[in-house]
Amino acid sequence: MATTAITRKNLVQSLLTGLIIGVLVGAPLGWFVHQFYAERRLAEVLICREKNRNQPEAVLQSICGSWF
Repeated sequence: MATTAITRKNLVQSLLTGLIIGVLVGAPLGWFVHQFYAERRLAEVLICREKNRNQPEAVLQSICGSWF
């Protein structure tokens, strides 16, 4: 069985290829997940504020949390 040595050049190329693919796939995926979470959180806060609309702002902040 013949074996070939892995050279430093091959390791660096593999690392750079993985990094580029990770950035190209990870950035849009992260943005999508962030948008989904932010919209869901905003909806939860708005629903909570609507349910407790007769309360003062300080009480709303403690019950529902911040918008952001």
